[in-house]
This record gives sequence, structure tokens and C-alpha cells, in this order.
Amino acid sequence: QVQLVVSGGGLVQTGGSLRLSCAASGSTFSRLNMGWFRQAPGKEREFVAAIHWSGANPYYTDSVKGRYTISRDNTKNTVYLQMDSLKPEDTAVYYCAAKLSSIFETSYRVWDYWGQGTQVTVSS
Repeated sequence: QVQLVVSGGGLVQTGGSLRLSCAASGSTFSRLNMGWFRQAPGKEREFVAAIHWSGANPYYTDSVKGRYTISRDNTKNTVYLQMDSLKPEDTAVYYCAAKLSSIFETSYRVWDYWGQGTQVTVSS
């Protein structure tokens, strides 16, 4: 079993920055593939970013490329999402997720563990 605890989030102005953190416990973090998803009201949960357990091959959805950075620190069992140049359309509840298999999938339906979610609101 894996527990994911998310911190960060909040209210920022357009162009501002936030850093989300996700701390994992209950399993071998260094072998968990990690990702971030977000969900806006009335919309499906969508993929944002992912990183392989080794730290290789960070992958982003097109709408956040160049603005978001996913990273991990296996000594702290933590994955981060640095969000820069935020836009109102980034407003959503952000979720941390973990996947046991290294086969990359963007669908939230195939990810194994989830954090509680944190609200990110970007004002215009």
C-alpha cells in the first residue's frame, strides 16, 4: 500500500508560480513512477506530468510544456511539480499519483495510488 500526501497549492495571480509537493510512504518510493493530474469543475481528470522512477523521461501534456517542471528526490520520498507562468486555465484541483508499472499511460484510470488533491487557483 502507498500513501501520498500532497502539500502546496493556493491562490496566485496570472504569471505567478507555485510548487506542489507529494510525499510517499508505505512502499518503495524509488521504484514508483510518479505523476500529476488535475481536474477542473465539470471536466474529466487530465494528465499533467509524469516521471519515471529513475528520474528519467519527464513527460508533460502540451499545455504545460515549458512552464511546469516535474522532479523527484528519492532520498526524501517526494515528487515535486514546479508551476511557473501560471494562467487562469491552470485552475484545478491537482492530484499526485503513483503507478507500479513503468509502462507509460496518461489515463487516470490506470494509475494505482492517489493523493488527496490540492486546489490551485490562478486569478486573472
